[in-house]
Amino acid sequence: MKFDILRDRLLEGLNDVMKAVSSKTTIPILTGIKIDVTTEGIRLTGSDADITIQTFIPVEEDGQQIIHITETGSIVVQARMFNEIVRKLPTNEVEIQVTAGFQTHIRSGKSEFHLIGSDATEYPLLPELTEDQKFTIPADLLKSIIRETVFAVATSESRPVLTGVNWQIKNEALICVATDSHRLARRKVQLENLPEVEHSVVIPGKSLNELNKVLEDSTNLVQIVITNQQVLFKTGEVLFFSRLLEGNYPDTTRLIPEEYQTNLTINGKSLLQAIDRASLVARGDRNNVVRFEIFDNQSVEVSSNSPEIGKVQEEIPVESLEGENLKISFSAKYMMEALKAIDGQEVVIQFTGAMRPFILRSVHDDAILQLILPVRTY
Repeated sequence: MKFDILRDRLLEGLNDVMKAVSSKTTIPILTGIKIDVTTEGIRLTGSDADITIQTFIPVEEDGQQIIHITETGSIVVQARMFNEIVRKLPTNEVEIQVTAGFQTHIRSGKSEFHLIGSDATEYPLLPELTEDQKFTIPADLLKSIIRETVFAVATSESRPVLTGVNWQIKNEALICVATDSHRLARRKVQLENLPEVEHSVVIPGKSLNELNKVLEDSTNLVQIVITNQQVLFKTGEVLFFSRLLEGNYPDTTRLIPEEYQTNLTINGKSLLQAIDRASLVARGDRNNVVRFEIFDNQSVEVSSNSPEIGKVQEEIPVESLEGENLKISFSAKYMMEALKAIDGQEVVIQFTGAMRPFILRSVHDDAILQLILPVRTY
């Protein structure tokens, strides 16, 4: 196999597939990147068995010749080393040639590297997906769905299914839910081209975080194909495969209260900043707990104290308040992440009592819902 390629275009492709390569893999060949050269162009594949990313570089793009192919073929090269070499080559023209015994020669300017490659037939094949369960979604919307939910997945492996985000397709809506059993983030979006069959899958949070890095912030459509064990996201020339988590995701609908004792509308930005300030003192405390008290006079007090550090209190005006007075305590970290996910100016907070979960949502719509369990301090 032998070809010449523009270095910056090769680096772009490597940047995508390197996101799937892990040094911790137990399968030695997966520490490598697979390079497939055909007459149409070059396919690069990286994988850690959970996530697989493949990108295609065509021979020509926008009338510009990117690759000259002399001889087709396939090779697997050590990912980190190959990436570092390409990054540091002296010129933008790179020649790559594979000779007998998987010897891989990389030439650029006066520089020449010789790497020992591996047999590409030993590299795992991509999963075959039937495209009956597929739909499209704009890339920027998909990025915001990930941002508004993925932070709430569980980090401990004690219940593996909670380390993922539950994607449900029903009633012409996509509903994405993440919970670590102390809080919950839910995002609903109405889409026109959803499959008619109801579907529920759990996508690992780690996969969604990596996907977010690959996606461009544009209105270009991303095609999503779901099967029983895999999900595929197709965007431009990039294919992003992820395995799905096994197990039944808990029914979270019954966690969301039906009625509320106290409804509060408040400026989300000023509340976020006040909790951020209060958490400076709370940080010494292992739970990072902030207290929140609602008064008759249309204001709330955010406070925190730590026996070793001191205390802080701050009053914030509210836009509107209905219902009973309340004292409640919660994790500053959880509250700040929920407010950042809503990202709107006005936030509605609905309480059902000092020890019951409470809800945050935007004034403008209820597409985004955040639920937090309080902390017992009184």
